[in-house]
Amino acid sequence: MNDQTTYNFPPFPIPNRDAIRVFSARIEEITRDRNTTFVTISYHDCIGCARPEDLVRLVVDRNTIIHDERGRTIRANELERGMTVDASFSSVMTRSIPPQAQAFLIRVVRRHTGNQTTTGRITEVNTRGNYIVTMSNFNPASAIRFHLSPQTVIRNASGRRIPPALLMPGLRVRIEHAAFMTASIPPQTTAFTIQILR
Repeated sequence: MNDQTTYNFPPFPIPNRDAIRVFSARIEEITRDRNTTFVTISYHDCIGCARPEDLVRLVVDRNTIIHDERGRTIRANELERGMTVDASFSSVMTRSIPPQAQAFLIRVVRRHTGNQTTTGRITEVNTRGNYIVTMSNFNPASAIRFHLSPQTVIRNASGRRIPPALLMPGLRVRIEHAAFMTASIPPQTTAFTIQILR
C-alpha cells in the first residue's frame, strides 16, 4: 500500500471540526518573518473545503507539527518550494488573497524533483495541439514550446486556478516544467504549472 494513503494524521491541537485537511498539495512559496514561516500551498484534494481546489497561505509557527516522508519531526526551515505535502489547517481564514490560516500539521510527501522554471511572454496558444510557445525579451532564440496536459495547473495573477482557454498571447508567465527538452527548434517540454504574472 502507498505510504501516502496509509499515513494517519496525529491528533490536532484543536477539535477536528475546525480543521481542513488537504492532500498532495504543492508548496508554491515560502517567506519567513522572525519566528513565523508563511507557506503558500496550492491544492485540489481537500476534506472540509468550500471549493475543491484553491491556494492558501499557512502560518507555520512553533505549534505546527512538521514531519518528513518517514514521519520524523523536522523544522520549518527544512520545507522547500516545490515539495508535495499533506496538511491540516484552521478553517478560520483571513479574507486576503490568498487567504491565510494557522497550520496545525504539515507532512512532506515528496521532495522537489529537479524541475526547472522559465519566465517569459506567451507568443502562441494552440488549443488543438494543447501547447503554448513563450519567448523572453522578444528573442526568438529563447522560444520554448510547452505542452499542456490534463495535470497542468494554470493560475491567474491572484493565484486562482483557471482553464487553458484563458491563456493568450502577450501574457507574462512563469512556468515550472520538466528539465528535459527536445533538441527541436523550438525546444519542447511539458508544463507542470503556469503562473500568470502581474
